Amino acid sequence: MFTKQDIERYFIAEKQESLVFLIIGCLAIVLALVAWFYGRTSFFRGAAIPLLLVGLIQGIVGFTVYRRSDDDRVRNVYAFDMNPGQLRTEELSRMEKVNKNFDIYFGIEVALAFIGVGLVIYFRRKPDLVFWYGFGVALALQAVIMLTADYFAEKRADKYTAGIIDFLKEKD
Repeated sequence: MFTKQDIERYFIAEKQESLVFLIIGCLAIVLALVAWFYGRTSFFRGAAIPLLLVGLIQGIVGFTVYRRSDDDRVRNVYAFDMNPGQLRTEELSRMEKVNKNFDIYFGIEVALAFIGVGLVIYFRRKPDLVFWYGFGVALALQAVIMLTADYFAEKRADKYTAGIIDFLKEKD
């Protein structure tokens, strides 16, 4: 049975994971800047680019989700008791879109991981092109981090969405 506590748990977990994502993004940005300005080899310069770009995405997404999670939690706990129809018209629609987006993210992240691994394999024995080796290492690492975070977020979102659907069936 879906309860208000399930809504609370979902958004608290979302907020916690987004904070971790924000911290990882900030660390990646700092690491990218250190690698770019203080790295003495092309490897570090190559690694700095995906660290910076993906780190910016992680930081922005982490901050955005962190900032909105409490408002979403309060709105949906209120709707649970006072306006269950709002869960159907707004929250279920939002979650269906979120769940579809996870499929898109998965495809992009897997592609980035394969590109990164491909670059590592192709350039690992080409010392004159070590920039691309570093690029590939950082890209693969960032893609795996994103895949891991999104895997857990998607499982949580699927469970939450199923709970909303069950709750709405009980109300009908």
